Amino acid sequence: MGRAAIVLLSGGLDSATTLAWARDQGFDCVALSFDYGQRHAAELAAAARVAAQLGAREHRTVTLDLGAFGGSALTDPAIDVPSAPTTGIPVTYVPARNTIFLAYALAWAEVLPARDVFIGVNAVDYSGYPDCRPEFIAAFERTANLGTRAGVEGDSFRIHAPLVQWSKAEIIRQGSALGVDYGQTVSCYQADAAGAACGACESCRLRAAGFADAGIPDPTRYRS
Repeated sequence: MGRAAIVLLSGGLDSATTLAWARDQGFDCVALSFDYGQRHAAELAAAARVAAQLGAREHRTVTLDLGAFGGSALTDPAIDVPSAPTTGIPVTYVPARNTIFLAYALAWAEVLPARDVFIGVNAVDYSGYPDCRPEFIAAFERTANLGTRAGVEGDSFRIHAPLVQWSKAEIIRQGSALGVDYGQTVSCYQADAAGAACGACESCRLRAAGFADAGIPDPTRYRS
């Protein structure tokens, strides 16, 4: 087995590709998902399927309540998910979500032990979330090595974001080559209980455009 690594796994297209990529690089992957008060649980069921399909050694789901703070269409049912393009950072941004998720991954990494954490953020075909940018990933890696016993004792952490500069089409092509079954993933912000997608939210639009640009049939199930 290779070096242990934690992969943040949402159940969506990008995180599934990240898990496949990390495994292909020889890492012994454990997957970490979050039940954080999001609109639906279909993505968590997808995460479990993806973890099994791609051979994660272990898959854990941590429960926390970001809905207690609200401020996002993904955690507050009173805020509608936009069905058309908007300007600026959209209301689907969840305040500090990736900071929180990475902090949990870092805590588990110290205990395992693992010194590599993977996250499937993308700053090319994305919604403009500030915590998906390379600058954020680099800053969190510095924080990880300043604020942990392992880091200050010289056993440094690496935060990997292999997809950060890839287009959605490139992500899909790479994942397909690595054996990702995208029919098992759920990307929609407001999927139904069975995981069928709305086809209108920004995540659905980016996903559909990615498959079209990649020239690969889109396996997404849409609500009728």
